[in-house]
Amino acid sequence: MRLEPLYRVRFSYPEAWFVELDGERGTESQHFFIAEGRCEGGISGRFRGANHPRRRTDLTYLPDFQGVIETDDGSKVMFDYRGYGRAYPEQSRPFVGTGMHVSGDEPYSRLNDVVCVICGEARPLPEGAGFSIVLDVQELVWEPPGD
Repeated sequence: MRLEPLYRVRFSYPEAWFVELDGERGTESQHFFIAEGRCEGGISGRFRGANHPRRRTDLTYLPDFQGVIETDDGSKVMFDYRGYGRAYPEQSRPFVGTGMHVSGDEPYSRLNDVVCVICGEARPLPEGAGFSIVLDVQELVWEPPGD
């Protein structure tokens, strides 16, 4: 297998809500974020979505993120991201995960059976105004295993 760059997405969460859940082993929380941004690369266009991650007691976020990319050529590509987002270090919080896409429009429909690997980070905005998120999405290309 190998990885091929597909696109880079930059977005922020202009709206956010959360609920804390106290338990015997610490506090977890459930979040809901509205995302707005832009993709560039093999898919370029407007990026919109909703992320509803759970934050574990160790402060790791478990994203559950769905949305749509409205491409510059008028197509729609829906996405689903999952993974792990760490709350540390404060200045650059890493994210790793997987992504799936679905589209009825050529040439994007080829992504309907592709698995993607995602790597990125959340960068704090000035004066506690939230985060700017940058994710690199790469296509996992199947190659036959060696002997």
